[in-house]
Amino acid sequence: MSTAAQPASRALTILRDVFGYPAFRGAQAEIIDHVGNGGDALVLMPTGGGKSLCYQIPALLRPGCAVVVSPLIALMQDQVDALTQLGVKAACLNSTLDWREAQAIEQQMFSGGIDLVYIAPERLLLDRTLSMIDALYEAGKLALFAIDEAHCVSQWGHDFRPEYLQLSTLHERYPDVPRIALTATADTATQNEMLARLGLTEARVFLSSFDRPNIRYTVVEKDNAKKQLLGFLAGRRGQAGIVYCLSRKKVEETAEWLSTQAYPALPYHAGLPAPERAANQRRFLREEGLIMCATIAFGMGIDKPDVRFVAHLDLPKSIEAYYQETGRAGRDGEPAEAWMTYGMQDVALQHARIAESGAGEGQKILESQRLTALLAYCEAPRCRRQVLLNYFSESREPCGNCDVCQEPPELWDGTLAAQKALSAIFRTGMRFGVTHLTDILRGKATDKVKQWNHDQLPTFGVGGDLDDHGWKSVFRQLAAAGLVHVDMAEHGALQLTDAARKVLKGEQKVELRRPVKRKSAPSKSSNTVVSDLAPADEALFQLLRRWRADTAKEQGVPAYVILHDKTLRELAEVRPVSHGLLASITGMGTAKIEHYGEELLQLIRNEA
Repeated sequence: MSTAAQPASRALTILRDVFGYPAFRGAQAEIIDHVGNGGDALVLMPTGGGKSLCYQIPALLRPGCAVVVSPLIALMQDQVDALTQLGVKAACLNSTLDWREAQAIEQQMFSGGIDLVYIAPERLLLDRTLSMIDALYEAGKLALFAIDEAHCVSQWGHDFRPEYLQLSTLHERYPDVPRIALTATADTATQNEMLARLGLTEARVFLSSFDRPNIRYTVVEKDNAKKQLLGFLAGRRGQAGIVYCLSRKKVEETAEWLSTQAYPALPYHAGLPAPERAANQRRFLREEGLIMCATIAFGMGIDKPDVRFVAHLDLPKSIEAYYQETGRAGRDGEPAEAWMTYGMQDVALQHARIAESGAGEGQKILESQRLTALLAYCEAPRCRRQVLLNYFSESREPCGNCDVCQEPPELWDGTLAAQKALSAIFRTGMRFGVTHLTDILRGKATDKVKQWNHDQLPTFGVGGDLDDHGWKSVFRQLAAAGLVHVDMAEHGALQLTDAARKVLKGEQKVELRRPVKRKSAPSKSSNTVVSDLAPADEALFQLLRRWRADTAKEQGVPAYVILHDKTLRELAEVRPVSHGLLASITGMGTAKIEHYGEELLQLIRNEA
């Protein structure tokens, strides 16, 4: 066997025997071979695409202990528990340990008792920790560095962590140790920032498709957000999900309200006391059927595979943030939903946040461009997945699994309507919001319209062909097209951009989409998680789920750490009758068969 083939062969053996998977996916084999042979890498791979294997297997292939930099102390133990279930020697070094426990782990790192150690960047950069790693390096027992959630290095990103800026010291201090940085999302600007700030300019970049085909995307115009959310949740009772809100107050109110509607929900935001926040996160990870109502403070690195939906009650700040947040759904590859409701007030609030931030002018322009790209996604008359992937420089055919593909909107020549709307903005001095402008266009002589003598304008009453709902849609689409800017300094006033001139002069056509009343009932795809099982297999699957829940509770770990739904479903369908046949089931590695094989076979026999 050649030296080049040997690591690849060993990697495949580890994949099958330890992790229980029959074959690598996508670029996994290539990444593992590159890092296993000492190369640096930047890996951009969608959530649920198998990023963890890209550093876990090289860690087992290379001599010594791998150091995994993870920003989330709350999740480290769950990651370690999952590896321990697989028979992998793993541990975490964080502030939850006393000095004796930490010292014992450090000793095991030197003695070969640990293959992977998870550590927060703050702890890694302490002088004491670096001195310990120095000694490990000098002893030839440092396998590699894995920098998880590498987009945290982006200073103007949605998950910025200042400690990540100092991680370039790893290359300077340990030049011979391979480094692999991983993230689930990054536009071109963030990719370049990661390479530069982490000292990975010589690293090989592995860019996988950002497509998550199992997620169905839906965007609806905000009307009555609570009522719309309730309609979306109909038929999804008992499913785990995340509902994102912009403010802490709204998070708490939504969680409380959902619980009164028989949808058990918990709040999560940075303002909650740390013990309550940690307890809520732990419950969400370990119990089934809970909904987490959260700000963007929640979610990075969440490894719960059976999140069936992610709902946004408010507009995120960018497509990148939206992709990252919706990517927490359906990590197990089963059908999942990304649902969002938004309106012009959301646009105004996000513009205000950009304006009030301490960023430089150039960065504010970039953030505004990212927000405009998200608006274009929301108002797009074509496949949402196409728009989303185009943002990440990826092209594809219409997906058939989004609201636009399933209910294509009607398009119309909106040039005249756009000119009327833009003219109303201009003639009122660019100081008024959508409601006032709509009243003018529709000829409503309200007190406010009369107060400003706007009933005397040439544009007064020229828009009677559209109702309030129609004009709101026009204004949203003009903002999405970059023809209008929302200024929160002027209380949500709409202002013309330079691009509006061509439209007003009749030099540019404007194509608009008519508003679509979306069905509130869940789509077929949202309820197909177990519907493909025969009744007898479904009964066994539910029995296996109950066994898994009891086993997880006994061990104090999340249910998915024991076995994923996908594995349980396969067990219910195939019904293996021996340890040898168990090995053919996805996710059943050697350690899992050793731990649970006899119990599983007995449950299957009893149901035969």
